[in-house]
Amino acid sequence: MAAKILIIDDEESIRLSLRGILEDEGLSVVEAESGEQGLELLGTDIPDLVFLDIWLPGMDGLEALETISRDYEGLPVIMISGHGTIETAVKALKKGAFDFIEKPLSLEKVVVSARNGLEFSRLRQENQALKTRISSEQPVTLTGESAPIANLREVIGRVAPTESWVLITGANGTGKEIVARSIHNQSSRADKPLVAVNCAAIPEELIESELFGHEKGAFTGAEKAQIGKFELADGSTLFLDEIGDMSLKTQAKILRILQEQAFEHVGGRKTIKVDVRVIAATNKDLPREIKAGNFREDLYYRLKVFPLELPPLRDRVEDIPLLINDFMDTLVRQHGFKPIAFAPESIDVLSRYPWPGNVRELKNFVERMFIMYAGETVTPDLLPPEFKPARPAPEPGEHAPAAPMDGFINDGPADLKQARADFEARFLEAKLKEFDGNISQLAKAIGLERSSLYRKLKAYNIQAD
Repeated sequence: MAAKILIIDDEESIRLSLRGILEDEGLSVVEAESGEQGLELLGTDIPDLVFLDIWLPGMDGLEALETISRDYEGLPVIMISGHGTIETAVKALKKGAFDFIEKPLSLEKVVVSARNGLEFSRLRQENQALKTRISSEQPVTLTGESAPIANLREVIGRVAPTESWVLITGANGTGKEIVARSIHNQSSRADKPLVAVNCAAIPEELIESELFGHEKGAFTGAEKAQIGKFELADGSTLFLDEIGDMSLKTQAKILRILQEQAFEHVGGRKTIKVDVRVIAATNKDLPREIKAGNFREDLYYRLKVFPLELPPLRDRVEDIPLLINDFMDTLVRQHGFKPIAFAPESIDVLSRYPWPGNVRELKNFVERMFIMYAGETVTPDLLPPEFKPARPAPEPGEHAPAAPMDGFINDGPADLKQARADFEARFLEAKLKEFDGNISQLAKAIGLERSSLYRKLKAYNIQAD
């Protein structure tokens, strides 16, 4: 499809001349003889490039340029004038013009300027498409209506508009990066992209270069200078994921930079000042790592301005249906998979599963089901073995009998995870019967908090009197 050019000029001869040049280049041309008419055409069909005369009857070209720059951000406008001066050209460029050419028009100048403008327009469109795709692929809001998520969402809403640094903790797969993006997206720095660094994925010998940048020749293989993540995040947010996997040497350098907001490139001497908000995340118990000598205590307290802990999926099982729907929508949109449905009985089974891999495991599970059963309804018998219930659920008000352990090894489940779940269920049933259904006595006897015990009983469909 040919690129579309809008020419706004009151001189017919200029419009004809430009039309001839541009159509010879294979471009589509639309004409307007006044600024008002040009803006009207823009309101119905946005072109890829505009040629705009400065001297027009009624609304002049500079006034039209201001309107176009305001209402059609990023649309390249090439100003043309028969009375061009340096002052006029500078004024036009300050108001948002892409280029400025003088009459009489030079064929070569028109062609080069048009090509450059169209290339700029193409890159702008690609950038917008990329931002849209990234936005859809990298969610910035938490899915769920459970109490832990509702509380977390409220806390994020409070801390995001501030400049406070945030330390996010939680097990693998709980959504720490989504929380970081949510904080950035609701902050005053949201107009700039969040810069993310996975500290565990970068080799020790390259992490300083990755974070601080390097000069040409700073080390073997440094064939050209490169700016680092701190510099890229100037005026924005830097997300340091898996901060607990940094070496002590790098931690020391990070601490100094975080305190001073200044650093030098590797191999450089010039001090670079930055304004960076830091969000850090880890799945490790940092106080325990400090005691073990693996993490600096001063860095921990520098990062821990505002701590956030993410709950595991097993503590928010009521969110599972919502998360499944989100993942299904994404897979249908991205890959064209036929939608699938989960039977209510399957959702019940999935809600009793402990989800050691958290939300990430659930996402992978949904994709697996799409591949296997696209367009079908997933019933409990179609679930993978690890998800299937260990035994039939008891009828309401009925206690399932505590089965003896004889034959358990030979006749029981094949994998250790399910065997552990079976044993735990039978153990709790027997103990609950022993204490005549008294939850408090049972919790004390087996060393569990009442809330944890209630969750386990609910997970195994064990009903207490």
